[in-house]
Amino acid sequence: MTILKLDVITVADEEKIQAVKFTNTTPARKVFKILFYLHLFLIAVLVTSLAIYGMFYASRSNYFHPKEWYPPLFISILCGGAIGFTWQWITARNPAKAIREAFWLSPLLTCAMGILFVYMGYAASLAAGVVALVSAVIQSLYGIWVSPRFEYASRVLSVSIADPPTQSMRLAFSSILIGILYCSFMVCGIGGARAIERTELGVLFILVILLSLGWTLQFLKNVLQVTISRVKYMHLAGGVIMDTKVALNDTVKYLTGSVSIGSILVPFISLFRGFARSTSLIGGDSGEFMFSCVSCYMGIASLLVSNGNRWGLVHVGVYNKGFVQASSDTWDIFNRVGLEELIDLDLTASFCFLSGVAGGAICSLVSGIWSIVIHKNYATEISIYAFLIGYFMFRLAMSWPQACVSAYYVAYAENPQSTKFDSTIPVRLEQLYRSHP
Repeated sequence: MTILKLDVITVADEEKIQAVKFTNTTPARKVFKILFYLHLFLIAVLVTSLAIYGMFYASRSNYFHPKEWYPPLFISILCGGAIGFTWQWITARNPAKAIREAFWLSPLLTCAMGILFVYMGYAASLAAGVVALVSAVIQSLYGIWVSPRFEYASRVLSVSIADPPTQSMRLAFSSILIGILYCSFMVCGIGGARAIERTELGVLFILVILLSLGWTLQFLKNVLQVTISRVKYMHLAGGVIMDTKVALNDTVKYLTGSVSIGSILVPFISLFRGFARSTSLIGGDSGEFMFSCVSCYMGIASLLVSNGNRWGLVHVGVYNKGFVQASSDTWDIFNRVGLEELIDLDLTASFCFLSGVAGGAICSLVSGIWSIVIHKNYATEISIYAFLIGYFMFRLAMSWPQACVSAYYVAYAENPQSTKFDSTIPVRLEQLYRSHP
């Protein structure tokens, strides 16, 4: 058997890791911390004002009907929270089953959502339905394409969450409760904006609220990832059992700036990388011009990923680094020990994403069917809002398994010879090595 050689990077000893001083060190982190909290204050004022307007003024007219608009969304929020928590419990109990179910449930539920949109019969719903149906087909093809990787994905997820940090489930449950309350609050604002008879102004307010909702819930998810990945990393790298409450306090107190930056950059970088990969698969060999465009896209995507990736959140929590520096350092470590291809083929992010899509589709179906029954004119927009809410609620629920996997890879890359790790990664690396001529 050919043995794959790895360059060993010695992990810092326990004392050095524990000696890291947590402070808001850079101006950029301080600025983003201020911006994030300022944005929360301003959006709270906006949502409160809109909610008051929608409930006490516009509700007296025939333009907006709160009793028919709000209940489907509130039910979908509760549904997303309950099913999201149940799903992460299933993942913890049986990772292999959860991964396989996510890859077939997501396209199935997305297809059902698309059919529901088409059934609504409006122009906007038809457009949303076509997008959903095309997405379902793409998800199905992707699931077939990556099915040979399911076994390894199940194995690495199992070993990563085998000994989860204490209070991980409690943190996940608490984050879901916060998500339920926050989404309910934001829905009140969306309803108030919907009640404004000046359509353009209402649309602008709704767009602002949705952007804020996405950033805030992404931030909350990443707070959990930084916290839990730090605790998991400390255990794997130095054998330290760290108090999860201490890690959470450090994250909220000192790392808000880095987390808020990452919460903006990672989704956009992931989206661009997905676009570049899709372009490469579709038209990489169709012509010289197309080939040059694909090469350009892939080059930009590689540069962006090396300076902004979710793996960097581990070093953000452990070493109090800025997000860009942490991402760059982590990616360099992966490259030096030969893990870049393995990381690139990892299905954890896809699993969490498809779990979110499935959760969003469930919430959309629940609220959409309800709306069709009581007030069909509201069905399209309510279903779209419910999908977004369900997606983010599921991503919150899946944050701790993803954090454990991230910490496992980073800790392994820094010290592959550690006895804390089994043969899961080395065996997979050997398989990848053999697959190349």
